[in-house]
Amino acid sequence: MPDPSTPAGPGAPAEGFPYAISERFLILVNPRASAAGGGATLRRRLAAAFASHGVPFDILEVSRSEGLREAARRAADAGFRAVVAVGGDGTVAQTLRGTAGTGVPVAILPFGTGNQLAANFGIPASLEGSVRTAVEGVREAIDLGRVNGQHFALIAGAGLDADVMADATTQLKNRFGFAAYLVSGLKNVITPRAADFRIVADDRELEIRASMVLVANVGHIVAAGLPMDFKVAPRSSFKDGLLDVCVYAPRNLPEVANMLWRVARERYAGNERMLFLQARSVQVESDPPLAAQVDGEPFGETPLVADVDPLAGTILVPK
Repeated sequence: MPDPSTPAGPGAPAEGFPYAISERFLILVNPRASAAGGGATLRRRLAAAFASHGVPFDILEVSRSEGLREAARRAADAGFRAVVAVGGDGTVAQTLRGTAGTGVPVAILPFGTGNQLAANFGIPASLEGSVRTAVEGVREAIDLGRVNGQHFALIAGAGLDADVMADATTQLKNRFGFAAYLVSGLKNVITPRAADFRIVADDRELEIRASMVLVANVGHIVAAGLPMDFKVAPRSSFKDGLLDVCVYAPRNLPEVANMLWRVARERYAGNERMLFLQARSVQVESDPPLAAQVDGEPFGETPLVADVDPLAGTILVPK
């Protein structure tokens, strides 16, 4: 991370007019984000957008997840005004992991494939609108989940969703955007594979055969540019101190289609192939072990042990 006490390119303090670290923004750019473009052009656009608001900033390009998390943590420890995540949900999630529990807010510039967190909080998709939110927005404290000791912002899951995420390769996402998940989804939902799950949600224990189990913190899924808008659980909230456990057990493509139709219309009752619970802590085991994902990124295999960290994250949202 640049030393805030010395000039570091765009956003460096003018001679004789230093800015306190508490006034500075650290802008973390993921050069692999499919919609960001990357390179010097993106950095110039970011610099111009933030400079137009008259605020000091540093720009740091980081591609590794661990690097994003560490840079965000160091910025929070140093007392930066905000950390700006430029990329998709994976970039935002890593940034929130780095700032968790510090009170330092994360601003989102949604340049990724899904951009679910930005959609959940009404953050504009344009560079100008999202930068305005970063500079002029208000703080919103949100719950974060933890799975196997790591914070997550959106959803952890095992089974079908993890298979879809894994098959939506970087090449597919760069070519088709969000539609890459549809391509991958069609491949996986024709004959969804099932497993025997054991789920412990607080003091309740359940054994069930299913294709997918989700543990959701923020459960509103928006498909940009497509007529889709899903709330994966009936009472999902980002600040209720609870995780939503969603169990889906479709056996074939028609049952998948029926579930999607019901969820899109928030008709959760009346389908024995769907089950919803809320809990502060959750354990998910499966036989055989299944692939897992966290915030859209591969996360090994089951078992998963999750809990909620109430109001541990802070983001900047439009006024």
